[in-house]
Amino acid sequence: SSGEAFLSEWQADWRGCIVLDIRMGGMSGLACFDALRQKDCQLPIIFLTGHGDVPMAVSAIKNGAFDFVEKPFNDNDLVDIVVNALDADARSQQIKATRENVIAQLAQLTAREREVMDQILAGKFNKVIADELSISMRTVEVHRARVFEKMGVRSAVELAQQLSSTGLMPGQAED
Repeated sequence: SSGEAFLSEWQADWRGCIVLDIRMGGMSGLACFDALRQKDCQLPIIFLTGHGDVPMAVSAIKNGAFDFVEKPFNDNDLVDIVVNALDADARSQQIKATRENVIAQLAQLTAREREVMDQILAGKFNKVIADELSISMRTVEVHRARVFEKMGVRSAVELAQQLSSTGLMPGQAED
């Protein structure tokens, strides 16, 4: 019924998208949008307006709105935008779940396995890693095998792809 009512009910674990009118009774759509962002709402937000202007639309998009639709609008176009927003939310959740899984896998690594992993990702050969870490090449091989096992990969390329696809590169694993 209003932005205030929505905010009082909003929960961080909701999935989907939010459609806000710029002009609502009480709190404006833009104020509701700002309040949602302060609550770290990551849902795609679509604005509807019959009174919008180009600077308002540009500002909303720059601040993270998914789309800005002027009234009158074609119902099919709005449905397409909502479907795209729902798809974006689903992709975002999948990336988040994958990232959390990779972080959990990284947490299983010992400090030495982490050091070896970082060296592997830097493209260094086992002999070079052994020399730099003052350990035997056989020990590097054991650590390498454990890293691959714990991370669920079969190669250094897969490991690099896994970390890259989730935004976790060496040195970022604790984030």
